[in-house]
Amino acid sequence: MAAYFQLLRRNPDFARLWIAQVISLLGDWFNVIALSALVSEYSGGSGMAISGLLIARFLPPLVVSPLAGVLIDRFDRKRLLILSDVLRAVIILLLLFATGPDMLWLIYLLTVIQFCLSALFEPGRSAIMPSLLQADDLLKANTLGNVTWSVMLAFGAMAGGAVTAALGTAAALVIDALTFLVSAWFITQIKTRPEPAAAASAAQRSGGSFREGLRYLAQHPASAALLFVKLGLSIGNVDSLIIAYGTILFVMGESGTGSLGVLYSAFGIGAVLGPALLNRFSDGSVRTLRRLVIVGYVLVVAGWVLLGGAAGLWVAALALIVRSMGGSINWTYSSTMIQMGTPDHFLGRVFSLDWVGFSLAQTISTLITGLLLDTLGGHNAPVIALGTGMVSIIPLAVWWLIVHRLEHAAPEPAAAASPVET
Repeated sequence: MAAYFQLLRRNPDFARLWIAQVISLLGDWFNVIALSALVSEYSGGSGMAISGLLIARFLPPLVVSPLAGVLIDRFDRKRLLILSDVLRAVIILLLLFATGPDMLWLIYLLTVIQFCLSALFEPGRSAIMPSLLQADDLLKANTLGNVTWSVMLAFGAMAGGAVTAALGTAAALVIDALTFLVSAWFITQIKTRPEPAAAASAAQRSGGSFREGLRYLAQHPASAALLFVKLGLSIGNVDSLIIAYGTILFVMGESGTGSLGVLYSAFGIGAVLGPALLNRFSDGSVRTLRRLVIVGYVLVVAGWVLLGGAAGLWVAALALIVRSMGGSINWTYSSTMIQMGTPDHFLGRVFSLDWVGFSLAQTISTLITGLLLDTLGGHNAPVIALGTGMVSIIPLAVWWLIVHRLEHAAPEPAAAASPVET
């Protein structure tokens, strides 16, 4: 932990971005617990209704990410982040008007709008990091960001379940809206520094297009291959099964809010442990990070299989820890490798395309999982989890082949070379 405190102390602007992330994520997990319980209640526990909420979170990036990537590379990233935060605060407050089953449509509509804005914010936050940090700090910064996400998931899930049960969904939504506003204030205090390698960035951004981003990836297959990591990671929908396990199989607390808190917390704990343990085996090179992603995929498969055999809440929680360790490893390392090897003026478009692949896989997986839950029933969620584990062997095998091919391929053009030895 001392290394992360030193990272924040040396980089005050990144520290402000990190604090904004902490505050925003706290509210986000209040939102997840509150809306999941609300949709489950309003729909009578329908698997498709719950999947509809999740699809409303994952579908927007498929539509808006191409535009978002161009905006991130063309305009001031800091201002875009602030605007996204402020508008999301307004959207969250509008959710207070969803007061009954006949207002389910409003929950879905506002969630779509919220995540259209998130599709601008998340790639923008990733793209702005290299202008706040030295290249050799990126792995630590991404690990800290992912650990923060995980800790706030664990803490926010427990706090969100408790606050929602005690004070209701309205209180949770108001807290969420306030956190977006506080996050926006911290971002206003950030001063970005231009990267040396991006001296011509302003001129390049003025004419950047989505098609040029695709052309860049076509010319640099090692960079393009990184977009597979989050896509392959997203086969099977964790959230749908967590909700099924928490509200149908192992119910604890009113409407399963207690068991949802336990399961989401376990997922957060696993996300902390994954990179923290594997970073010990990393020398910071792209070559090593690629290989460690294989370990991440192995943990993903193991977590799904263990979840399929879970006979109780605490075994399910353990399975989610394992599954989350793998997911966290792959998310952290793929983001770091993109930042290390992508020119500044392409970062927005590459990260947006990364989100497109992730969101596409999540949307399809969520729809399939919802259909299976409705067809087989929530009590058969373990069967679905086990089947997902079997299917997850495919991206593991594909990534292993990608790594083998990249390590035996000819060097890429210099423009795509990473600042770190590959």
